[in-house]
Amino acid sequence: MYLYETHLHTAPVSRCARGGVRESVEYYKSLGYAGLFVTDHFIDGNINIDPPLPYEERINFYFSAYEEAYRVGKEIGIDVFCGVEASYLGTDFLIYGLKKDWFLAHPEIEHMERSAQLTLMADAGALLIQAHPFREAPYIDHIRLFPRHVHGIEIYNACRPEFENSMAAKYAEHYGLPTFAGTDNHSAHFQRVLGGVSSEVAVKDEAHFVELFKSGALTPFRLDADSGNGAQPLAFP
Repeated sequence: MYLYETHLHTAPVSRCARGGVRESVEYYKSLGYAGLFVTDHFIDGNINIDPPLPYEERINFYFSAYEEAYRVGKEIGIDVFCGVEASYLGTDFLIYGLKKDWFLAHPEIEHMERSAQLTLMADAGALLIQAHPFREAPYIDHIRLFPRHVHGIEIYNACRPEFENSMAAKYAEHYGLPTFAGTDNHSAHFQRVLGGVSSEVAVKDEAHFVELFKSGALTPFRLDADSGNGAQPLAFP
């Protein structure tokens, strides 16, 4: 069984992250994960760079964390993949299958309506997951759902309370959307309860990950790093 972290933030790209790139990659290696996706806050979210800077400069800064993590992964022997967490007024989407070249070629996404942006990404082959759809926070005015514009729902987020994850699971069930899980790790090894997806086969690259998800071959799991019980498949639809 191969374990993958799907939702990871690193400093300094994500402004709110406390865990650096190397320590994050080394942590997942120590837990026996086969790989991880770096999904820092995108340029429309809590990124640690000022908006007035040119689009290309912001994109290069954004992907610098993934590029560093990829090098560390090669060094210590763990697969590192590229992801994005895009944001719309506190409503977040995990995006897999698009890399830096695609974003550099599409500066228009900054000014598109979110539904149109998601459609453009899906048409380009991206996998779109709505992250923690029932998250509540002082900076979130209201909950927004995009069931017709995503491929799946994060029904377990290790950093959200049980009732929010339960609501996400009900949402996925009633809309017939596939389920997903991730940690939302901002603090590397200080995060002791984790989530992710497992696979019977090793993920080759981002496109293969998208293919595995769409074929139903990925299983959401929860893992308590201190329990010694390993990854526990989630009892959600």
